[in-house]
Amino acid sequence: MSDEKVKILFVCMGNICRSPTAEGTFRLQVNRRGLEHLFEIDSAGTHAYHIGEKPDSRSQIAATKHQVDLSSQRARQVHESDFYYYDYVFAMDESNLANMKNICPKEFQHKLSLMLDNIPNNKTKSVPDPYIEGRFDDVFEMLNRASNFLLDSLSKKA
Repeated sequence: MSDEKVKILFVCMGNICRSPTAEGTFRLQVNRRGLEHLFEIDSAGTHAYHIGEKPDSRSQIAATKHQVDLSSQRARQVHESDFYYYDYVFAMDESNLANMKNICPKEFQHKLSLMLDNIPNNKTKSVPDPYIEGRFDDVFEMLNRASNFLLDSLSKKA
């Protein structure tokens, strides 16, 4: 990989469950491979419901089971400037991808995709919202798997 950091943003609705978990699982994969100096990783939400809040305690509990600490993260809302700054912007579901497409300048639309599209031959497109469905452990496992494939893919491009 080049010396310039690859900048990645994970996005869900409120930035307290799925996208902080995606940020944490991707950071885990990066750290396991000793590549933390090559990446800048963040998360945001399409809505302003939880700005400044820590990730949902249930997301933190699920992550902690895998030695992933989400406690330093704080929710923020995605901003148009994010599309200029980040190299890749991964939505957790099709609804949030559509929301981002509405605010993303046309010249940066190519940066947008679904997180689960990183898993080869995956039929599921959207990460279920654990805030409503309560599947925090399942969401962690799903995002950890997608993060592993994402890092493999980015490593091959280098």
